[in-house]
Amino acid sequence: MKVLHIEAGRHLYGGAQQVVYLTQALQQKGIENVLVCPPNSEIIAAVDKQVVVEPVKMAGDLDVMQWLRLRRAIAHHRPDCVHIHSRRGVDTWGLLAAKSLNVPVILSRRVDNTEPRWWSKLKYPAYDKVIAISEGIRQVLLSQGIAPEQVKLVHSAVDTQRFTPSSAERQWLLDEFELPQNALVVANFAQLIERKGQDVIMRAAKQLIAEHPNLRVLLFGRGPKLQQYQARIDELGLQKIVQLVGFRQDVARILPAVDIVAHPASMEGLGVALLQSSASGVPVVGFAAGGIPEAVAHNETGLLAPVGDQAQFTQDLNRFLKDSILREQMGRKGRAKMCSEFAIEVMAEGNLSVYRSVLTELGRKPLTSQSQKV
Repeated sequence: MKVLHIEAGRHLYGGAQQVVYLTQALQQKGIENVLVCPPNSEIIAAVDKQVVVEPVKMAGDLDVMQWLRLRRAIAHHRPDCVHIHSRRGVDTWGLLAAKSLNVPVILSRRVDNTEPRWWSKLKYPAYDKVIAISEGIRQVLLSQGIAPEQVKLVHSAVDTQRFTPSSAERQWLLDEFELPQNALVVANFAQLIERKGQDVIMRAAKQLIAEHPNLRVLLFGRGPKLQQYQARIDELGLQKIVQLVGFRQDVARILPAVDIVAHPASMEGLGVALLQSSASGVPVVGFAAGGIPEAVAHNETGLLAPVGDQAQFTQDLNRFLKDSILREQMGRKGRAKMCSEFAIEVMAEGNLSVYRSVLTELGRKPLTSQSQKV
């Protein structure tokens, strides 16, 4: 089978990282993969060398000529199916390009926000299948009138060999971020945007610092709220407690060395950072938004408050700060959950089963690139 993947993200996190995992696992299963992505994307250096990379300009929803560029790429590589992994216009122009060539096309939906109902009912049924990365996202699509047989659930994956508790380097972490030896380190890994909830964490820290003077908060990520959040830190008098440390490539080294991951997002498709946290043996405290309850089992691998409940979130965070045994127990259970339910092999097999079902339903058999007609 030959699969052409389209990924519009320029940075290697979230969906782009999932594409790397997927193509690598599919290569090992004998599937031929082509990756279409913007020039100079970080994903280009990350994918397996056997994956054929086709750089294509992608300038967003209004980039009408994107349709022609994607059509040329699909026509040139002649895949058995096209798998679109992003929005930013490729979910529309890529769909039209594949359909114009009579190539089966599949979409991965990674966000849990709603769209205008008329648009959803126009766009999604045009795909041969839509893959939801969480049950929360699947339910959003069903609520917008998409037929149940149209939507398949395949969870995102985490690299359980890279993200592991055994890689903890506590002293390195303390030195790297100039933290005291007795620090209780709470970390957040997310874009600096309002719905990710960094302000919720800062308000909780303000309330808890008197009881836990060794509390330290590291906010990893970049985004439009950077300056506003720095001002918020100053306003709350948390300059010595909360650090905005930017985006880091060494998350697998950082994660197992922190005590708690806080993720009070008000909307979340699934939360790859949460999968990485649990795989690293770190418990999670957050909100029960979107697909988060699928990644974090409440009272088993973490603590989840109702969305927007600042008081409960603060109480849950305080519970973790006071109880190292609870943190260790939930971290261990989180690791086991990731290995059994969110391994790369499980995700890859789920996607491959969707490809096969689409081709079967259409009465097509995977053909070699030499014999396939488009």
